[in-house]
Amino acid sequence: MNNMEAFVLGLVQGLTEFLPVSSSGHLEIGKFLFGNLEESLNYTVAVHGATVLSIIVVFWKDIVALFQGLFAFQINKDTIYILKILLSAIPVGILGMLFKDDVEALFNGRIHFVGAMLIVTGILLFATTLVPVGKRKISWLDSLIIGIAQAAAVLPGISRSGATIVTGLLLGNDRTETTRFSFLMVLLPVIGANFIEIYSGDFSSKNPVGTLPLVIGFITAFISGLFACKWMLSIVRKGKLFYFAIYCVVVGLGALLFFH
Repeated sequence: MNNMEAFVLGLVQGLTEFLPVSSSGHLEIGKFLFGNLEESLNYTVAVHGATVLSIIVVFWKDIVALFQGLFAFQINKDTIYILKILLSAIPVGILGMLFKDDVEALFNGRIHFVGAMLIVTGILLFATTLVPVGKRKISWLDSLIIGIAQAAAVLPGISRSGATIVTGLLLGNDRTETTRFSFLMVLLPVIGANFIEIYSGDFSSKNPVGTLPLVIGFITAFISGLFACKWMLSIVRKGKLFYFAIYCVVVGLGALLFFH
């Protein structure tokens, strides 16, 4: 992986992690266009760490408030919110433990599958235009259902932010609250997955990415993720997911028709 490839893939990761267009699907397409780049554990951990950092920066005040409530050691709204986030992480945790190899098998240059799943993402985003704006707060059951949607988004081409936000909106939850929950709930699975990769992975010659491409990828993913995270908050508030529905369908059809 050279510096330009590291920059482009870092940009794709940062933007598509938060915009509802599937980071995994776009990274698969990007790797395909670059000639099926060899997987690098170093690079994967770096760019995912960068997007986690961008969430922490954007929601810093929220995260601090939640932990202050948690360490009050009493049942309060912050403790309940954290427990709901933990509940939402159970489905993807079970999927990761029991079906890890099956999921990874889908990330082998199957561009047509990615294209089909991008079209599914587009249809889900379009569905939000057909329901009235909700005002509900996220319930325990909502947390579990949104967590199931997050688990389904391990499929390349299914947007994690798109699936979780759309699910929350279709359940009748408030737009701003749903987006906030969607971004905060991803912290636990991504950090957990990175720790597992670090613990079990090989960071030696099997991951031939130099220091400079790693730094470029990390900085690019962080800055673009910061921008995309803030932009996504504004997009959902204004109810403009329809444009991303069109984008996902167009890219999905392109993957089906032109990538062989």
